[in-house]
Amino acid sequence: MAAEKNPRTAPALWRILSQCEILNFATLRRHLGRPRADALVLDVGARIASVLPEVRILTAGRALIEVAFERESPEAGAADIDRLRKALALPFDLDGESWQLQMQFGVAAAPCHECDDVRLTEAAESALEQARGEKRVVMLDLSRADLAFDRLTLMRELPRAITEGEMFLQYQPKVHVRRQEIASAEALVRWQHPQRGLILPGDFISVAEEAGEIGALTMWTLRQVIADQKRLAAEGHDLTLFLNISGMLLADADFVKEACAIVAVSGAKLGFEITETAVIRDPDSAIQHLQQFADIGVQLAIDDYGAGLSSLAYLKRLPASELKIDKMFVMQLTSSNRDPLIVRSTIDLAHALEMEVTAEGVETPSALALLSVMGCDMVQGFLLSRPLGFEAFRKYLAEEAHLASSANVQSFIRPESFWKRA
Repeated sequence: MAAEKNPRTAPALWRILSQCEILNFATLRRHLGRPRADALVLDVGARIASVLPEVRILTAGRALIEVAFERESPEAGAADIDRLRKALALPFDLDGESWQLQMQFGVAAAPCHECDDVRLTEAAESALEQARGEKRVVMLDLSRADLAFDRLTLMRELPRAITEGEMFLQYQPKVHVRRQEIASAEALVRWQHPQRGLILPGDFISVAEEAGEIGALTMWTLRQVIADQKRLAAEGHDLTLFLNISGMLLADADFVKEACAIVAVSGAKLGFEITETAVIRDPDSAIQHLQQFADIGVQLAIDDYGAGLSSLAYLKRLPASELKIDKMFVMQLTSSNRDPLIVRSTIDLAHALEMEVTAEGVETPSALALLSVMGCDMVQGFLLSRPLGFEAFRKYLAEEAHLASSANVQSFIRPESFWKRA
C-alpha cells in the first residue's frame, strides 16, 4: 500500500507575476491604426491562455499584460515564462496579415505564504524596467537575501539615506473625469540605494515605522513636496500635491505641531492621504489631529477605502474631502459581478457625505468608461500615467496644457514613446 503523503512535507507554492510588454506597440499602431493596435493585448492574452490555460491574465494597459500563476518553484515558473516567450515570438495573424510582436518580460516570484501583492507587483515593475535596459527576461526572486533585505541592515542605513539624498519622489496624477483636467497628484517616496539599487517601498516603509524613522522620512517628504508644489505653481500648474501619512504619526502630537507649522508658512497647496485603519488605532486623537490639518487648509483623502474593516462610525467623523477606492475593487471592475456593486455604492455613499471619489488602479479603457458612468469624480492609474520623476511629471503637465482643448479623458493617455523619454 502506498505511503500516505505528509502534508507538512508538501512543497510550498510560489506566486509568479509577470509583466509582458509589447515593445514595438508604437510602430504597430502606425501601421495597423489605433483601434486595431489597442486590441493587440487581446491577441496576446488569447495566445498566453492557449499555452497556459490556468493562468490569470489582466490587461494592464494598451501595451501591457500581467500574468499571474502558482508553481512549486521559481525555476518551474521561469520555465513557463520561457514557454510564453517562445510562443509570443511566433508571428501573429492580424486581419489576414502576418505581424511580429516584440515582447519584453519582467517577472517576480515569492513564496505564497509570505507574498505581499503590492510588493510583488512593484518587483515585477522593477524587473520590467531592468529588462528594457538589458534586452532580456529579468526575474526577481523576492526570497533571495540580496532582494529581501535584512531588516536590521535597512534600519541602520535608513537615517543615512534620508540625510544624504538617497530618497526621491515620483508623482502620479489624478484626473478629474467631468472637468477633463489633472486635479492633483500623489507623491510616492522611493529609495535609490548606492549599492543595492532601487529598494521598493514595501521593503522600507514598515522598517521606517519600526525603527522610529517614519517621522524623519515624512518630514523630508513634506519639505520636498512643498518645494515641488511651489515650482509647479510658478510654472502655471497650481496643483494640490498629496503625500501619505503613517497612522503612527496621527497620534504623535509633536509631529502634528511641527507639520502644521511647516505647512502654515509654506503657502503650498497640499493634501494628506490617510487610511481608515490608521484612524482606528486611536480614533479620538487621530480625528483631533486631522481636524488641525484641515483647519490650516490641508485637504484630506481617505486612502485604500474598502481594503480594511471600513467603519461608517469613523467615516462620518473624519474631516475628509476625498475618498479613494482601493484598487483591488477597480482592477476587477469589468470581470466581477460584485465589485461593480461595491464601487457604485461606495461612490453614492461618499457623495452623500459630500466627498469626491477617486478610483485607484485604473488600467483599462473599459474600467475608465464604467467609472465615468457610475459618477466617479477622479481616476488614477497606469492607463493615464505611471508614477513619474519630478522632471518627467513637469513634461507630462506641459504636454497636457497643449491638449487641454480636446476635452477628452483619452488625451491623458500617453503613447509608449512618452514613457521611454520620461
